[in-house]
Amino acid sequence: KPGPVPIAARPAQPTTGAGADAAVKTAQACTTLEELKTALEQFDGGLLKRSAKNTVFADGIAGAPLMVVGDLPGGDEDQQGRPFVGPAGQLLDRMLAAIECSRADNVYLTDFVPWRPLGNSKPGADILAMCKPFVERHIALAKPKIVVLLGGIPARALLNTEDSISRQRGKWKKLSAYGSNFDVIPMVHPSYLLSQPLQKKAAWQDLLSIKERLLS
Repeated sequence: KPGPVPIAARPAQPTTGAGADAAVKTAQACTTLEELKTALEQFDGGLLKRSAKNTVFADGIAGAPLMVVGDLPGGDEDQQGRPFVGPAGQLLDRMLAAIECSRADNVYLTDFVPWRPLGNSKPGADILAMCKPFVERHIALAKPKIVVLLGGIPARALLNTEDSISRQRGKWKKLSAYGSNFDVIPMVHPSYLLSQPLQKKAAWQDLLSIKERLLS
């Protein structure tokens, strides 16, 4: 009669991933967007990454003058591995079209968090700290003229503030990333506009401001 089969111990994988220090070193070593994409796909993102279907890196035109940084992927984005493909993304496409911009021509899009959290839960400070070096490197390598920060997560994390997105929106700021300075403007996320359509007027003012800055 065969005895019980011993189960070999598997090395423990940290639930929080490799952490911010490892993210800084990994991001710094990347010299192209393709290298950054590969590094992110291979990076230990912990339980957050293991529970997601895809790493959501970017969509649109790399090197475009307008770069959009959202907060985190939803279900549609996780399925397709592309940012802004669900209902909020469709609204964003219409918003960009209103100022003669599109991901097919002159816009580059990404998300601050590249993996969908389980149940669309809010990522903790450790996760945001791990993602931030990749986003800063992403912006530095993409070299946009303008960066739009959609929603509270990228606006607070990249601008090092606790202010709400409602206090920050529409105000131009400077973002320093890897020795380069970028003009950035926070805006409310399109998903918020879907539930609060009265805020579209303010969003339109922000879009006009972006258009003016792009043309200057």
